[in-house]
Amino acid sequence: MKIAVLGAGAMGSLYGGLLSDGGNEVWLLDIWKEHVDAVNERGLVIEEEDGERLVKNIKAASNPEQIGSVDLLIVFVKSTVTGEAVRGAVPVIGEKTPVLTLQNGLGNIEKIEEVVGKGRVIGGVTSHGATMLGPGRIRHAGRGDTYLGEVDGSITPRLKTIAKAFNEAGIKSKISQSILSLIWGKLIVNVGINALAAITGLRNGMLPEYAGTSEILEMAVAEAVRVAETKGIKLQYDDPVAHVKEVCRLTAQNKASMLQDVLNKRKTEIDMINGAVVREGKTEGIATPVNKVLAGLVSVMQETYDIRIEH
Repeated sequence: MKIAVLGAGAMGSLYGGLLSDGGNEVWLLDIWKEHVDAVNERGLVIEEEDGERLVKNIKAASNPEQIGSVDLLIVFVKSTVTGEAVRGAVPVIGEKTPVLTLQNGLGNIEKIEEVVGKGRVIGGVTSHGATMLGPGRIRHAGRGDTYLGEVDGSITPRLKTIAKAFNEAGIKSKISQSILSLIWGKLIVNVGINALAAITGLRNGMLPEYAGTSEILEMAVAEAVRVAETKGIKLQYDDPVAHVKEVCRLTAQNKASMLQDVLNKRKTEIDMINGAVVREGKTEGIATPVNKVLAGLVSVMQETYDIRIEH
């Protein structure tokens, strides 16, 4: 397959590198010139537990015209720029090119559909983890399953083709007929972890260990679950709070992505995570005061990077 990965951060580069090594023609599409140049000049280095992997055949570009039409576009940009980024990538989207989103948060499918139309977007969630180390170099920080699904729950030939390509590249993937439930399931994990980590500066594993953060985590998750249930979303786990705390323990040493954004003074995805719960709750008539406070605090933090007192 000819594949373009829109957003060549850690996760986009990871998937692009693995798919390239799996025999596909892969292009990383990103505006980060130093990374694009490094990949084209030296290849992509993926640090793994058992050593380094050098992906030589992968290509990178900042201009989508250089790539041309592809068989699959995978979107990995921050959810805050989804619509803008996909509009900029239109030259790689052919008449039948499916667009797969493996992003965090809610609303990405709808934003992409505004550009490419309904029926063109495939949803997905991933449990892989990756960290950007510098231009042309990432660390594969964690492994897990990837789930892919059509929005309407159907199992289509294109879905089978993509899952096959992923599995052949070593990306363990499964087809889901309830991908929206899985997206909500991952959202709820992020709701419980990301904002709290960003505000406190704690690694994931410490959040359930303190009474204050543990209680706030429980309340934020409970609000999100009530919203999901009201919308008719059936989650894939029976005890959401216990599930989120277990994820904290399994990723104990991880710095949550939102914490990394705050530490690097970048715009966060708070509006698409806790902020999304607030918006969906308002639509459904469900009060979400804890998520509103968390979203408000992180929003203020990212708006005041240059004037806050540093310790």
